[in-house]
Amino acid sequence: MNKKNQNNKSSYIEQINNPNTSQAHKLYLLTHYKRLKRIRFLQILIIISFIAFWEIATYFKIIDSFVFSSPSRFIKTFIKMSMDGSIFYHTGITLSETFLSFAIVVVVGILIAVLLWWNDSIAKVVEPYLVVLNSLPKSALAPVFIVWLGNNMKTIIVCAVSVAIFGNIINLFTAFNEVEEGKVKLIRTLGGNKKDILVKVILPSNIPVIISNMKVNIGASLVGVIIGEFLAAKAGLGYLIIYGSQVFQLDLVIMSVVILCIVATGLYQLLALFERKYT
Repeated sequence: MNKKNQNNKSSYIEQINNPNTSQAHKLYLLTHYKRLKRIRFLQILIIISFIAFWEIATYFKIIDSFVFSSPSRFIKTFIKMSMDGSIFYHTGITLSETFLSFAIVVVVGILIAVLLWWNDSIAKVVEPYLVVLNSLPKSALAPVFIVWLGNNMKTIIVCAVSVAIFGNIINLFTAFNEVEEGKVKLIRTLGGNKKDILVKVILPSNIPVIISNMKVNIGASLVGVIIGEFLAAKAGLGYLIIYGSQVFQLDLVIMSVVILCIVATGLYQLLALFERKYT
């Protein structure tokens, strides 16, 4: 049973109702499907219970709603900002910056990884620097980016790209070098050159790795954008978080964090859907 079937309710039902499916396999599918439903139910129950406890605790003054906010308060804030469209504007700014950063990370990461695979001498020279830059806390570089590039969107994009790109290059370069040697030898035996190996073996063999890295990079790009917005933004969810904390509007801060959680989940699920479609 492939990955798509494991994550697709209709596929389970279709296989269970298929007359060609054996009874033993139907029993397995039914058991596995019930287990997935139970897991999903528990996940939903946990989040609902957490929200209910949070609301009740603030209602009975167990925790201070001014400091910790509450579900009802940040929902009211969201409705208020939805009426004038400001929350959609700020969310749109963050999403556009994230998508742009993500596109740069994916394209540039693949190109540099191919270059390093193509030229072993360059790879040996550059690899230590990639490791150091990947380990460096990117938030430490954000103030430097502001001085270099100014207080604008370019700083935010560069900050977001710096968070994700070095790890992406290292992972792809490592995956390119771990391709089965027998396939490479076969291409060379048939008279192929390095370009043929790249196009016919390296890239096709690593498409699942590239997609898997994309799932990680979309989250890393979002993190980088928020770091940049903390320091160099006039709009966006990161800007709302900083502004809300400065003026003690914790409802605004919590609402922005919740929206970020929803956005991050949605972006990850979008790429997971793409991965299932591809596989």
